[in-house]
Amino acid sequence: MDAPRRVTAVLGPTNTGKTHHAIERMLAHRTGVIGLPLRLLAREVYDRIVARVGPSVVALVTGEERIVPERTQYWVCTVEAMPLEIGADFVAVDEIQLCADADRGHVFTDRLLRARGLNETLFLGSDTMRGAIAALVPHVTFVKRGRFSTLAYTGSKKISRMPPRSAIVGFSVENVYAIAELIRRQKGGCAVVMGALSPRTRNAQVALYQNGDVDFLVATDAIGMGLNLDIKHAAFSATSKFDGRRMRALFPQELAQIAGRAGRHTEDGTFGVTGEARPFDEDLVEAIETHRFAPVKKLHWRNESMDFGTADRLIRSLEAPTSNDWLTRARDADDVLALKALAALPDVQDRLTEPKRVQLLWDVCRIPDFRSSSGAEHTTLLTRIFEFLVGRGLGGGRIPADWLAAAISRIDKTEGDIDTLSRRLAHIRTWTYVTQRKNWVEDETHWRDETRAVEDRLSDALHAALTQRFVDRRTSVLLRRLKQKEVLVAEVNDKGEVTVEGEFAGRLEGFRFRQDASATEDAARTLAQAAIQALRPEFHLRADRFYNAPDTELDFTEQGGLMWGSSAVGKLVKGAEPAKPQVEAFVDDEAGSEVIDKVRRRLQHFIDRKVAAQFEPLLAMGRDEALTGLARGFAFRLSEAMGVLPREAVASEVKELDQEARAALRKHGVRFGQFTIFLPLLLKPAATRLRLVLWSLWNGLQEFPESPPPGLVTIPNVAEVPKQHYTLAGYHPAGTRAIRIDMLERLADILRQKDSRAGFEATPDMLSITGMTLDQFADLMAGLGYKGEKAERPKAKAVEAPKAPEISAEAAAAIAAGQPIPEEVSILARPAEPEPEAEAAAPEIEVFYTFTWTPKPRFQRPERSARPERKPQAEGEARPQGDRPQADRPQRDRPQGDRPQGDRPKGDRPKPDRPKGDRPKDGQRPDRKGDYKGGKPQQRDDRQKSFEARPPRPEKPIDPDNPFAVLLALKSKV
Repeated sequence: MDAPRRVTAVLGPTNTGKTHHAIERMLAHRTGVIGLPLRLLAREVYDRIVARVGPSVVALVTGEERIVPERTQYWVCTVEAMPLEIGADFVAVDEIQLCADADRGHVFTDRLLRARGLNETLFLGSDTMRGAIAALVPHVTFVKRGRFSTLAYTGSKKISRMPPRSAIVGFSVENVYAIAELIRRQKGGCAVVMGALSPRTRNAQVALYQNGDVDFLVATDAIGMGLNLDIKHAAFSATSKFDGRRMRALFPQELAQIAGRAGRHTEDGTFGVTGEARPFDEDLVEAIETHRFAPVKKLHWRNESMDFGTADRLIRSLEAPTSNDWLTRARDADDVLALKALAALPDVQDRLTEPKRVQLLWDVCRIPDFRSSSGAEHTTLLTRIFEFLVGRGLGGGRIPADWLAAAISRIDKTEGDIDTLSRRLAHIRTWTYVTQRKNWVEDETHWRDETRAVEDRLSDALHAALTQRFVDRRTSVLLRRLKQKEVLVAEVNDKGEVTVEGEFAGRLEGFRFRQDASATEDAARTLAQAAIQALRPEFHLRADRFYNAPDTELDFTEQGGLMWGSSAVGKLVKGAEPAKPQVEAFVDDEAGSEVIDKVRRRLQHFIDRKVAAQFEPLLAMGRDEALTGLARGFAFRLSEAMGVLPREAVASEVKELDQEARAALRKHGVRFGQFTIFLPLLLKPAATRLRLVLWSLWNGLQEFPESPPPGLVTIPNVAEVPKQHYTLAGYHPAGTRAIRIDMLERLADILRQKDSRAGFEATPDMLSITGMTLDQFADLMAGLGYKGEKAERPKAKAVEAPKAPEISAEAAAAIAAGQPIPEEVSILARPAEPEPEAEAAAPEIEVFYTFTWTPKPRFQRPERSARPERKPQAEGEARPQGDRPQADRPQRDRPQGDRPQGDRPKGDRPKPDRPKGDRPKDGQRPDRKGDYKGGKPQQRDDRQKSFEARPPRPEKPIDPDNPFAVLLALKSKV
């Protein structure tokens, strides 16, 4: 007599070790079969058993995957794929409470009623199944297992305040993606687990969470079915879901199944709600915490004795009712709906000639609709597959290889977004299922491997897309290393890019770390913490390199910044004196006081040396103890102005300087110009740039004036720019342009040689010095106090040089032959006859300007009566001074302004040309300033006039013996 078969129901809540117990019991037998509710869970259990006994004796059979070694002892399957006819010693069915599920319950009920091991059978599930199992399974033994840890409700929490190692549960793909995106922005990233994922993608996502790369998991209710994860808190984002037909609220036992994922083994867990989910009421919380739920009263059932005589008989058998009070006929599942649709097609009906074809049709209808397509689309695919399989014989056909290859090739593309890759994975799962069926395709091994390879490629691409979208990989790596208290390795490349453990963290600009702005707020703190910790040694190394760097690697900007190469390392700040600025170093506080002090000292050395080099003439003049009195005071004024002083601002002081004081200042390079007093060396571009920065710094400007580009003789004169800025930049505003100070003084030297009262024209030298056109030069001269009168005249033609006479042809021939030239032959060629003159062309007109000095009056002279005539001045009598104002009019035909005589040492400039011819005789000196009649000078005209300052002397008698005297008398008469 056979030994009785032991049937045990191990019941209890989650985290009671039921699945582990079943694995141990199966491995205690020679053979065994375990059925699991999910393909993902089946893969997890398969991997655990393979790790224990090796892959050669363990089979994995699911709808889309079939790994069956030749010496298989242990079968790990989904419940639908369990082989019931092999006679295994041990049989186990996990999550047996799914007998009450409306969609798949009939499959679990069938296993409860018919699946038995030869020696032992285990049913694992919730304690709510105790009554149903006791009623339907005779001689069953119940084992109740308690939870290893406690489960507590914590209420509602925002996602931003979700604790680490939390799982947030959603019940739609859109909801899962939205939560995952929010967590990525706020927490750095999360893993995503859904039932639609392939095992390869799911395992890769779970590894992200289990390894600590991310601290959050977003999942569907798939995690409720036995997935053992390190979860401390489970949060529900919703409490209702779409079950395929309608939206419904989750049952308390379903909520408990998911909440029970929190707190694995002996570690306590918590659960709650988040987002828009309403908080649980007290009764529901108590039920979940104490694991007390209403018992299952009805199990979904479908007749397992199918009649394959005809399609109609098959449908009637599937719809057969039950008389058992514990059972209720299941609603039509997808396979029954597909059978009814195909059986109604005339083409299919014509092919259902034998029971084997009806059974084949039923097998085709059981192909799951992984794509979730419309009913018509899925029906069309099933019809085509059935037609291929029927073929010419009795179900002996095969799916054509070329048709299958084309269908697979359309799917085998790894580019696209998450939704696109998910749809392709759903499509390939259909073909994976088809190729797993026996005798449906030629070369089954090839097509199974091919579909598996495509699924793996798509799975990897989907995992990469999920990780890229929902995980800040950089932050997750740094978080894991910081938690493990490992030493982080930072690298800085030539571009200043900082990588910590190979992840881009930001840029090191000088001695300041600029964090990557793309990081989230929470991730930014982690990133900064990791980067600063890893950069501390780099700060010291960089400070040493900076301290020993030559001055050529350092520079200052026109706004007072201090640069090391292209990196800002500090700025200038106001010091005790204009030429003694201080520095402020740009160094992160995390670098330490030693690094900050070293950088500051190096910057101070640099700017001190820069000022000493560029302002050396000015500093040397300040140190010269030989300068005393007025000369020393004037040197101080020039130092305050940093080497450039407008002459009009110090006119009185210049007048007070004697020649000895001026000579002492000239030894230091000071030039007393007509418009500006300056040191030429301090007009160089580098010194000018430094002068503008130091002056702006001393005067507290927010925005510093920039120095003009080097080499420009003139620049635009902008009205909004203060005149002092132009002076500091080395320019003098005049008209619409400002001219460089040294070039202006060269121009003034030329102008002093011209007759500014009679008028003069611009020479090429003047235009060359200024680099201007004639019109621009006229505007410049107007700004300098000259009046330019524009006129036109015919342009003078250049005189052609006379042509050299040409030798006649006969003479040239005789010379070439070496013979004497005959006397009758003319040596010179006859001149060419002039061509008849054409009509005289219009003369070319040129424009010219006549410039005269027109000083602006400094004051208005009060009206007064006519001045009485002066007595004739005796010969040799001193001429009275001060009769007329000397200011604001040219002396020796040049503008003088406030400049005293003798500003320039003798020989500094060429003597002006004197008009020759009408030299005054007998020492007479005509007054060039004109006669004063009625107290006002008379206007000049173009006729030659004589000007006398005193009555004419009596004429001396002409010496008749002096021929020159006679000629002079005749000339005066003429």
